[in-house]
Amino acid sequence: MLSWLLPEERPDEAQQRYALRYPLTQAKVFATFWAIAVVLFFVLNAVVSLRLALSVATTVMLGGLSTVAVGYLIVERLWRPISAAALAGGAPDRPALPGVASRSVLIWLLGTGVPVLGVLLVALDPIGLPKQRFALTVAILAGIALVIGLLAQVFAARSVADPLGGVRAALLRVGEGDLDVSVRVYDGSEIGLLQTGVNRMAEGLRERERLRDLFGRQVGADVAARALEDKPRLGGESRQVAVLFVDLIGSTGLAEEHEPEAVVGMLNDFFGDVVRVVADHGGLVNKFEGDAALCVFGAPAELRDAETACLCAAREMTRRMQQLPEPLAAGIGVSAGTAVAGWVGAESRYEYTVIGDPVNEAARLTDEAKALDVRLLASARLVEKADEQEKACWQEHEEIQLRGRSAATPTFRPIDLEGNACGHQQTPAEAANSDRDAEPNNASA
Repeated sequence: MLSWLLPEERPDEAQQRYALRYPLTQAKVFATFWAIAVVLFFVLNAVVSLRLALSVATTVMLGGLSTVAVGYLIVERLWRPISAAALAGGAPDRPALPGVASRSVLIWLLGTGVPVLGVLLVALDPIGLPKQRFALTVAILAGIALVIGLLAQVFAARSVADPLGGVRAALLRVGEGDLDVSVRVYDGSEIGLLQTGVNRMAEGLRERERLRDLFGRQVGADVAARALEDKPRLGGESRQVAVLFVDLIGSTGLAEEHEPEAVVGMLNDFFGDVVRVVADHGGLVNKFEGDAALCVFGAPAELRDAETACLCAAREMTRRMQQLPEPLAAGIGVSAGTAVAGWVGAESRYEYTVIGDPVNEAARLTDEAKALDVRLLASARLVEKADEQEKACWQEHEEIQLRGRSAATPTFRPIDLEGNACGHQQTPAEAANSDRDAEPNNASA
């Protein structure tokens, strides 16, 4: 035992099983010495009387059985630190000690059944005892049955209740949302397998929560929640959405003039502001496309007055983009209309996205906005759907012939970037989503 315990090494399978079965091994040692005593006292008393020798040997045997039972429970309880060390590397495939049912029957048999059997034997063969001596013998055996039986049952109950109490406490913490739990495994029976099972369950839940958090950071909390509630299927649905597209200016030169690590750091700072602003207004950063980001308001979750929220977010984001350190700068385009929102790709790999005319229009407006001082353009149909307070922050710009479109697009530019007239108010659900989405500095970039 000391060969692996003192150096704190992990035991092999044979060493582990020997350590777990040590209480049973010690019980066999107890039984061996009591068996020697049975033979010894039988021989000593057989010189006087064979009948007396049988009576004494039976008495010694019954006392030995009860002592072995209680001794096993005491050793098992004192041996828990060693069992815990042996089980630190994992539980065996099958129990090394008697299970709960076998243990309960054995304890009753040896702790209560044996003394009661002694009473029965005395009653059947009193060996010529006087009446008072016979009564005293029966009383003593009955008292032993009560004391030893109670002691054995207490130890047996504690051997089950203690580990189950630890399991119950761990499950309560898991039920309250605390997944950082671990049950100390120190039992070589099926109870130890239960303790190990709880630890594996908690580990699986932690892994699931980590994947869920990672999934939410990749696709957005709303999309992740919807994917977990309903199994994603290829296809989508028509939704009225507002779209914001933001794109860095001069990213090619930025990559030429700076080290890749520095470029990634700049992009993460840039996208961190994008994520926070969009989340604060109830939107979703749908995807990052190199040095650009596509942001959606109104999908997958419904958003009250998505157009106003989108315009307000665009003005705040533009104000923040103007504070970016050199040489960072970005253009922003916003639009609104009917788009298809859903899962696009193949059965083996797909993503949630928004496809439609407002997405294309916002991307084209972003290119045009890069040439303006304010670097922000909005489509007329988006501004017209906003509330009056938000409309007051915009003025007509000009009609622009966007690439790939047959008709010119009326556009608006902001006249107030401070956002004092923003009329969008977050709902509690939007605020909760904002807190979740705004946690990272978005390492996805």
